[in-house]
Amino acid sequence: MTAMNIVHCRVKPEREQDFLDWHRNRGANEMTGFQSFSVVKTGDCEYTFVARWDSMDAIVAARPQMIANLDQFRDMLEEFGETGVTEPRSGEVVVEFTD
Repeated sequence: MTAMNIVHCRVKPEREQDFLDWHRNRGANEMTGFQSFSVVKTGDCEYTFVARWDSMDAIVAARPQMIANLDQFRDMLEEFGETGVTEPRSGEVVVEFTD
């Protein structure tokens, strides 16, 4: 079943352009089960990543690579407190409408 991971983060104001450039220049990830990835601006210096995967197993298998990617731009993000620099969620798609 298709799954998604959604990750909210806040970017340091002085690093916003670096953050956007990093993601624009990154290109598609070559992780098994990966389908698509979007970065959505959800507020001032706030962004949400939305990634589509073949399954929850694919997300679990890709977590080490996702953490390695995060480590490359972690210094651009503000701390949330107990959750660190991101607020991640993931799960199986249970309702979907497409054109």
